[in-house]
Amino acid sequence: MADEKGATPPRARAAELNRLLNTYAYRYYALDDPAVTDAEFDRLLQELLALEAAHPELVSPDSYTQRVGGYVSEQFEPVRHAARMYSMDDAMDLPELDEWLSRTDEALGATPQHPVAYTCELKIDGLGVALTYRDAQFVRAATRGDGTTGENVTANVLTIADVPHALAPAGLAHVDSGGLGHTIEVRGEVYMPKHSFVRLNEGADAAGREPFANPRNAAAGSLRQKDPKVTSHRDLETFLYAVADESPLDVRTQAEFLQWLTDCGFSVNPHACRCTSAREVHEFCERALAQRDELDYDIDGVVVKVDSLASQEALGFTARAPRWAIAFKFPPEEKRTVLRQIRIQVGRTGVLTPVAEFDPVVVAGSTIARATLHNIDEIRRKNVRAGDTIVVHKAGDVIPEVVGPVLELRPEGSEEFEMPELCPSCGSPVMREEGEVAFRCVSIDCPAQAAERLIHWGSRNAMDIDGLGDEIVSRMVAQGLLSDVADFYDSLTEKSLAEVSMDRQSMDGDDIVVGKVIARKIMAQIDESRGRGLARVLFGLGIRHVGANVAATLAGRFGSLQALQAATEEDIAQVGGIGPKIAASVRAFFSVPENVAVVERLREAGVSLEQELTAPVRPQTLAGLTFVLTGTLQSHTRSSAGAALKELGAKVAGSVSKKTSFVVAGEAAGSKLERARALGVTVLDEAGLDRILATGEPPRGE
Repeated sequence: MADEKGATPPRARAAELNRLLNTYAYRYYALDDPAVTDAEFDRLLQELLALEAAHPELVSPDSYTQRVGGYVSEQFEPVRHAARMYSMDDAMDLPELDEWLSRTDEALGATPQHPVAYTCELKIDGLGVALTYRDAQFVRAATRGDGTTGENVTANVLTIADVPHALAPAGLAHVDSGGLGHTIEVRGEVYMPKHSFVRLNEGADAAGREPFANPRNAAAGSLRQKDPKVTSHRDLETFLYAVADESPLDVRTQAEFLQWLTDCGFSVNPHACRCTSAREVHEFCERALAQRDELDYDIDGVVVKVDSLASQEALGFTARAPRWAIAFKFPPEEKRTVLRQIRIQVGRTGVLTPVAEFDPVVVAGSTIARATLHNIDEIRRKNVRAGDTIVVHKAGDVIPEVVGPVLELRPEGSEEFEMPELCPSCGSPVMREEGEVAFRCVSIDCPAQAAERLIHWGSRNAMDIDGLGDEIVSRMVAQGLLSDVADFYDSLTEKSLAEVSMDRQSMDGDDIVVGKVIARKIMAQIDESRGRGLARVLFGLGIRHVGANVAATLAGRFGSLQALQAATEEDIAQVGGIGPKIAASVRAFFSVPENVAVVERLREAGVSLEQELTAPVRPQTLAGLTFVLTGTLQSHTRSSAGAALKELGAKVAGSVSKKTSFVVAGEAAGSKLERARALGVTVLDEAGLDRILATGEPPRGE
C-alpha cells in the first residue's frame, strides 16, 4: 500500500523486492530459464541493498541480500562443500568500483609506498563448480547450489575434456607430501563457447526444441543432463580460479595460485593482471569491455581480488560475499530498430521458424538485420508485431535476439502474428503436435526439406550409400534430378549423375562434373542399398521422433512396412519403448498421401520394406504400470534398468505422484523415496527389481 505521497513504504517495497529476486533466482539457477535480463536482476538487487542500507531494521536472515544465489535440484545427489561457496558483491560502474577500492585500501593500511595489489580476472558467465581431488586423483564434481550444498554432477563433468583426472606433478611439487593424504577442492566455472552455443541453438530450432537463452543457461542445462552422453556432445569447457582451503599449498598470492592451477593441468583464463593502483584496475576493465566481442566465451564483467591471500583472510566475509573481492559488471548493449516483417523459414526437419527482419543496426561490434523468434509461443510472450519499434541485443554477445517492443511507439492498427496453416514452401498442411512448441510441414515432398532429407537417407545409419556426400546431393537437387528418396531408385541414372555440375571450374575454365567413374560407384552403392531392410528404411524416411533405435524396435515388432502402416496409433503406442508421442508421429507421417506415394515407389523399385524378426518381443506384462527409479543401484544403471522395464511395457517416470505404481530405491535414495512413503506408493529394493526383470511380472498382490 502506498503512503500519502504515493510512494511504497520501505518495508513493503523490501518485501516485494525479495519476492521478485527469489522468483527470478529460482528461474535462473534451478530451471535454467531466466525471466529477466541480468541487468534488470542486478538493478533490483542494488535497489534492495540501498533500501536496507537506509533502513537497517529491514535486514533479516531470509533477505536475498544475506544469501548466496542458487538452488539445489532434487534431480542429483546432494553434496556438501568443503567450505562455503560465496556470491560476489557487484559494482555497477567505475565510481562504485572506486569506492570499494578506497575502502579496501584503507582497511589494509595502504600507502603510496606500499600500495595494495589486486588481481583482475575476467568474470566468466558460466556455472560455478567445485572439483574435489583426493590423493591427487579426481573423485567428485558438484555445482555451487545454495553455496553450502551442491548437486553431484561427477559423471557429467568427467565428459569435459579439459578437466584433469589427476593433478600434474608440476603442481604437486607445491603441495605438502606431494598431494598424498590431502583432499583439495578447487573451484571455477563450466561454460559453453560461443560457437558451440550457436550450433546448439541452430539444432534446437531444427528439431523444434526450446532454444537456450544464452551460453550460461546452455552450460547449466548441459551439465544437469541425466544422461552423461548428452553432456559429452555439448562441448563444455572450464576455467578454474579458486580453492576451498589453500593450507596444503605453497602459495601466498592469487597470482601464484593461478599459476599453481596451471601447473596442475587445469584450464586457467589467460587474461589476468596484477594491478597496484585504481588507474591500472580501470585500464584492465576498459580493455576487457573493449575486447569482449573478440572472445569465444561469454563474460559479463571483471572480478577484482586482493592479491595477498593473507590479506584476504584478514578481511574475511559478509553474510553472502567476500570483503576482499568485487565484480565490476559490464553494461548491456541494446539498440532500437524497426521490425519490418516476420518471415517463416522452413528447416530441414519441416519446422516452421518465424524470423524477425528489421532495419540493420550495429550491436556489440557487428551489424544485424534479422533474428529468430523461435516459435509462436515466444512471439506471444514477447508481444512483438510487424511495424513495432523493438529493442535488440545479442544473447551471450553473439546471438541476435529481440528483447521486446517499445509499446508506446506501436503503430495504430498493428495485428498479432499468426502461424500459417499451409507450408509456405510446398503448400501442404502444417501440424502442431500436442505438447510441442513447433509447427511442422510433414510432407516428404517439401522442397525446403528435400536436400537434407536426401542426405539423411544416404547416411551411415540409414541406407549407408557410400560416396553420396552433401555437396553431390545438393547439386542434384538444385539441378532438378532429385526431389524425394524414391528418385534414387526409379529416375536417377548413371549418365545423369555423371553430368551433374559441381558449380566449380577447372584451371582450364571447364565446368567440373561428377564424372563417369564416381557416378558408376555411387549407382552401385544405391543398388546395393535396396536390401538394407525395414529398420534402415524407417530411419532413413526421417519420421519425427523415429531415431535408429526406435526404427529397429518398430521393424522388429511389425516385421514389414505394410503391417506398420495398417497398425493403429494405439497398436504402435503399446510397443515397449515407443509410447503415444512416437505413435502419433508415425501415424501422422503415413496419413500424408505424398509420403505414402513415395513409399509405394520404393516398393515398386525393389527396396526391401521387410525385416526379419531376429528376436521375440517380450510380452508387455507391465503395461499400465509406472515405475520411478531413485538412488544408486549396484547391478544396474538407472538408465539400463529403465530400458529393461520399458521392454516389458512399463512407463518409467522421473517424479513420484499418486499415479506411480512402484518406486525402486537404491542406496542414498532421497526425496523421491520420502514422497513415495508419504503417498503410500509401494517401494521395492534392487532384489525386487531383479525379480520383476527375471519373471516379467510385478510383485504378487499388486
